[in-house]
Amino acid sequence: MDAAVFWILAVLAVVSGVWVFRFDSMARATFSLLTSLLCVGGLVILLGLDYLGIVIVLMMTIEMAIMAVFMVMYMMNPAGLMPMTMMHNKKGAAVVCGLVFALLAAGILLAPWPARRGKAPADPTMELGMSLMGPQMLTMMTLGLALFATIVATVVLATRRGRYDRLGDDLRARRADDPVRGGVGQ
Repeated sequence: MDAAVFWILAVLAVVSGVWVFRFDSMARATFSLLTSLLCVGGLVILLGLDYLGIVIVLMMTIEMAIMAVFMVMYMMNPAGLMPMTMMHNKKGAAVVCGLVFALLAAGILLAPWPARRGKAPADPTMELGMSLMGPQMLTMMTLGLALFATIVATVVLATRRGRYDRLGDDLRARRADDPVRGGVGQ
């Protein structure tokens, strides 16, 4: 059962990844890329790394949604449905892609892969985290909090006024100081 699901997800990931470059619409290419990345997330979950797989699925879904929003906002073709070319120098790109694929495939097939020693860990996610972070876990957690604080501070500084400015510091103003009509007390 797991082998069948693995191969279905693997083939779908590769096929939808190829279709990213075959579609002539940015919207269709975006959804094809999302499909490919969701299949990769499913493969990671299938390999026993549940947390990492869920993070991939969530991160890629949100990333593609943000990309679609920016595509609608900034593209000359807002819906992304009108035909357009997604590649330039098709022959040169095809040659480079073919050579890179052949090199990577040869590396995979010819590399002296080590045999497994010992048994699989009981919690692969924990082992992956420890091998990636190791003694730097506290540093990474602190960095995460610092980045979060930076994001919050940026949003606060980007707004012209705070939520209490409309009704005064003590929230007792009879009329809200709104720049447009329709606010509280009008």
